Amino acid sequence: MTSTAVTTEYAIEAIDLVKEFDGVRAVDGVSFKVPPGSVLGLLGPNGAGKTTIVRMMTTLSLPTSGTARIAGYDVTENPDLVRSSMGLTGQAATVDELLTGRENLWMIGSLYGLPRKEVRAAGDRLLEQFSLTDAADRVVKTYSGGMRRRLDLAVSLLASPPVLFLDEPTTGLDPRSRQELWDVLKSLVSHGTTLLLTTQYLEEADQLADDIVVIDKGKIIAAGTPLQLKEQAGKASLVLTVSAAEDLPEATRLLRENSGEVFVDESQRQLTASADGIADLTKIAGIFERSEIAVDDIGLTRPSLDDVFLSLTGHRAEDADADAEENKS
Repeated sequence: MTSTAVTTEYAIEAIDLVKEFDGVRAVDGVSFKVPPGSVLGLLGPNGAGKTTIVRMMTTLSLPTSGTARIAGYDVTENPDLVRSSMGLTGQAATVDELLTGRENLWMIGSLYGLPRKEVRAAGDRLLEQFSLTDAADRVVKTYSGGMRRRLDLAVSLLASPPVLFLDEPTTGLDPRSRQELWDVLKSLVSHGTTLLLTTQYLEEADQLADDIVVIDKGKIIAAGTPLQLKEQAGKASLVLTVSAAEDLPEATRLLRENSGEVFVDESQRQLTASADGIADLTKIAGIFERSEIAVDDIGLTRPSLDDVFLSLTGHRAEDADADAEENKS
């Protein structure tokens, strides 16, 4: 499905956004830009302000100060044009459980003011795209959680918006349903849709996001590509496993001479040391190849986004549940 193209330089812009609740700043001077056809991941711990940012950018909550532009339209000056340029999928499915999947699409299409023929054609196309055709005429209360999320996303795409906001879109889904939704989102981006997503799954941001903004206590504390953020969390690690436990002392000496500090796991016959990348891996592999030490395995491991999240915020990703404060309007 092809979205309407964004003709401005940036599809999404946050410009010094501030939101206060009872004198407390939940969002404090947040600014970022998202080019058309790309994905921005918004990450942060519980109560960081992620959902509050999304609510301001989708006209559900007025900023205390600052503003945002969606497809070139200002959220405070042109809220109707903003709403016509974007779709939103929140943390909870918003479809009507007493209607069928097809009826939900027809109902939302009529609220958009789309011609009936166009709504029915788009509805059929979306049902097929989201693998819901066989369940189209069943009431939604019989759907699984994954099916409801897919229908919710399909509804948000009825008007082919160029910009889509996804607030923790795969929360509560099983791994298979999550992967299916990722595949759909990748397809949307390949056809020009711009995505902003908040997520508590670091793997999700790594899979989908071109750039990531990390929020903590309402402020941006880091931004960059997934690779750039991982590099901030520290060097890669070289992990070497020897074939025989009796070779561990000599292997440790060799590795320490060439890589510095070495962590030894005797139970796994494994040594770990810091490395700068492929060059270090090649060097160490050559040294051990010339030695009399038999090696079962050698490779590099890099910091994960979960390591980044923890180092920046002091919280594990699994602690980043939606905060009730963020749901205030």
